[in-house]
Amino acid sequence: MLLLLLLPLFLRPLGAGGAQTPNATSEGCQIIHPPWEGGIRYRGLTRDQVKAINFLPVDYEIEYVCRGEREVVGPKVRKCLANGSWTDMDTPSRCVRICSKSYLTLENGKVFLTGGDLPALDGARVDFRCDPDFHLVGSSRSICSQGQWSTPKPHCQVNRTPHSERRAVYIGALFPMSGGWPGGQACQPAVEMALEDVNSRRDILPDYELKLIHHDSKCDPGQATKYLYELLYNDPIKIILMPGCSSVSTLVAEAARMWNLIVLSYGSSSPALSNRQRFPTFFRTHPSATLHNPTRVKLFEKWGWKKIATIQQTTEVFTSTLDDLEERVKEAGIEITFRQSFFSDPAVPVKNLKRQDARIIVGLFYETEARKVFCEVYKERLFGKKYVWFLIGWYADNWFKTYDPSINCTVDEMTEAVEGHITTEIVMLNPANTRSISNMTSQEFVEKLTKRLKRHPEETGGFQEAPLAYDAIWALALALNKTSGGGGRSGVRLEDFNYNNQTITDQIYRAMNSSSFEGVSGHVVFDASGSRMAWTLIEQLQGGSYKKIGYYDSTKDDLSWSKTDKWIGGSPPADQTLVIKTFRFLSQKLFISVSVLSSLGIVLAVVCLSFNIYNSHVRYIQNSQPNLNNLTAVGCSLALAAVFPLGLDGYHIGKGQFPFVCQARLWLLGLGFSLGYGSMFTKIWWVHTVFTKKEEKKEWRKTLEPWKLYATVGLLVGMDVLTLAIWQIVDPLHRTIETFAKEEPKEDIDVSILPQLEHCSSKKMNTWLGIFYGYKGLLLLLGIFLAYETKSVSTEKINDHRAVGMAIYNVAVLCLITAPVTMILSSQQDAAFAFASLAIVFSSYITLVVLFVPKMRRLITRGEWQSEAQDTMKTGSSTNNNEEEKSRLLEKENRELEKIIAEKEERVSELRHQLQSRQQLRSRRHPPTPPDPSGGLPRGPSEPPDRLSCDGSRVHLLYK
Repeated sequence: MLLLLLLPLFLRPLGAGGAQTPNATSEGCQIIHPPWEGGIRYRGLTRDQVKAINFLPVDYEIEYVCRGEREVVGPKVRKCLANGSWTDMDTPSRCVRICSKSYLTLENGKVFLTGGDLPALDGARVDFRCDPDFHLVGSSRSICSQGQWSTPKPHCQVNRTPHSERRAVYIGALFPMSGGWPGGQACQPAVEMALEDVNSRRDILPDYELKLIHHDSKCDPGQATKYLYELLYNDPIKIILMPGCSSVSTLVAEAARMWNLIVLSYGSSSPALSNRQRFPTFFRTHPSATLHNPTRVKLFEKWGWKKIATIQQTTEVFTSTLDDLEERVKEAGIEITFRQSFFSDPAVPVKNLKRQDARIIVGLFYETEARKVFCEVYKERLFGKKYVWFLIGWYADNWFKTYDPSINCTVDEMTEAVEGHITTEIVMLNPANTRSISNMTSQEFVEKLTKRLKRHPEETGGFQEAPLAYDAIWALALALNKTSGGGGRSGVRLEDFNYNNQTITDQIYRAMNSSSFEGVSGHVVFDASGSRMAWTLIEQLQGGSYKKIGYYDSTKDDLSWSKTDKWIGGSPPADQTLVIKTFRFLSQKLFISVSVLSSLGIVLAVVCLSFNIYNSHVRYIQNSQPNLNNLTAVGCSLALAAVFPLGLDGYHIGKGQFPFVCQARLWLLGLGFSLGYGSMFTKIWWVHTVFTKKEEKKEWRKTLEPWKLYATVGLLVGMDVLTLAIWQIVDPLHRTIETFAKEEPKEDIDVSILPQLEHCSSKKMNTWLGIFYGYKGLLLLLGIFLAYETKSVSTEKINDHRAVGMAIYNVAVLCLITAPVTMILSSQQDAAFAFASLAIVFSSYITLVVLFVPKMRRLITRGEWQSEAQDTMKTGSSTNNNEEEKSRLLEKENRELEKIIAEKEERVSELRHQLQSRQQLRSRRHPPTPPDPSGGLPRGPSEPPDRLSCDGSRVHLLYK
């Protein structure tokens, strides 16, 4: 912590000269350069921090480290002194190559080092001396020069018993000369060559001679069963069994425990054979197939892959290998996202890999099935810069060019499909040109074995595994030599072994379990399950041929990388399609356009509000309930203001501000609707209530109490405030994300676009919207009904109720259309915003224009700017000069005249009826008389003319 606090003091650049004086104690010690082929470990600092620092504080320590087979000569640790210098600066620190440490020990002998201390540096000399009863084979002295000893390492050989007196120890072996893996074709000659080399040594089993009894198992468990029982039940007794194939080894290892036999396999890779409870005496110089898995995991980590997929052939060896891989990747934090298997036809599994977007694919199958798989891979285009395949490395180098009648792909198509894949292969031949325990290098072994074979190595089965078979004999010989005590002078007698003697078997087991030597296949050592621990070769197919790109030593977790890997896309691909989340933001042109309209609407509302307040003393304005009109203007302003938060999204605001914007949308729109529509609804409701009462209650029309109107508006607003408050307290609005289907990018890049859209929502959003929309919808429908019912009513108390009705029609229609449309178009941000915002703008504009513009026009054109008091003072009688009052009086007089007319018409009807009755009576009493020349009605002799001449002119006069 103190060092980290002091770091800022040293993060200062060098001066113009690039160096500082050593006695600059205030700044500490200047960083010094590491030695060639070495480095400096800065404790507590990262590489980036070291690059940024020029001086280190007092008392800070640095440590020299060397690369490769080199050691530090000179001070290994230096400390910063108070005078600004490092300790021991007069003695340089160098990285010097050291010679192999194996020369410092000699089995059955002693080593004397002169001319230097451990480790052996240039100029060091070693002298070798053997113990009694042993003689030295090789040079007795070797000198270290530039990391190499001048002579091969000698060995101490026991004074061997004459060949004729040595006792035979028999080995039972099963070599597959044909079948699925004809590995015996090269492994049997390698075993015979190893037996010759072992038997010629005087220091290994000097009193014994190893002999081989073998059969051809054809890699068939049934055939192997037959030969196994021949080996067990026929003399001589075999001290060990050596099977080849995994299927045969499984059979032999499970049966051998009953005969107390050690089983040593040279060609079995099945992970199932690592089960010590099932196969307690089993060893193998061929590593388990699971040895590939640590290498694969290391490569996954190197390239940063966290998701992989697998496809396997349905066999026991591949299934168990894949189970082991699954456990290992889980420990490393890597996930197998998709696992496919097939028996003979890989078409469907390959299609599934394509469908699941598999990128990093591990393939476990034999060579013949590999051709089928990659033919399907070509058809599905599951190759190229986006994909990496991991295969087993023991296929033939040209396996994809081999003619196969079971596939319908050309060589060029197969070559294109397999390009760039990675293989992991067990290192079966020591890559270093060092001498093994048999005093042969790996290249010398290959040359010797090639001469022994009867055909070309590439045409010989098991040529790659031959070094494992050769080292298997050496592992057995060394174990038997340790068991017998190096010649029988101490230890057990191998000739006493029988199938019931478990003591000798246990000693051979312990000796085999502790094996450790340099073989032609590399360092031979067994793990706790009896499997060989070895290096793994990593290769990549580049341009149709395999190139070595690295080695991995699982025992040391050491990855040696040659940096020769090449990728089709220039770099390792991603383990999955990189999904780029992009938000769909509202069109800024649309937002700005609607915002301008909304701003102009707010200005219009302010103008209307100012006009209404300024002219509130005018009789015409007073008779329109100006306070309610003011509330309408305020409500329109709030509704128009809601357009701004309605268009705000992640383009303008952050996640933390989104809930406040959601609240602003809801409250502005809710209160704006309640004030604007509520005041208009109150007017139309009052008109309908008063003018639909019975005749005897029409006196209510003469009086209107404003507080009732304001109370109604307050009730509507209060209901909205209460509803919104409960909503936001119980289930507040928050930011939610709607995700759409992935989209392909326009450019040819390995990404996928995931569109997302931000919404304001709550847990029970649909419930709250149902309550809100239901209540508002009923209010809108009721408003339409009231406006229709009062369209012909005329009242001077609310002289603009017809304009209010028109505004209600407008608001109701727009709201009833827009609300469901915006819910349907909620996933289309531009369309939803356009519908909602334009509905708010247009309804507000129309409401303001319908309610206020006619008033402005009337006052401007007619000049009715005086208040009622001013008009009374000017004329002395406000009633006579008020047009509306005259209209009311004329209406009343008209109703009275209509009543008189109705009475007169009724009287005329009665007189006509009486006249008609008299005429009928007279016609029965007197015959008809000629008409009077004057044109009057016939009259009787006793009736005076005036009484009988009741003509239409008199009736008409009466009517008047």
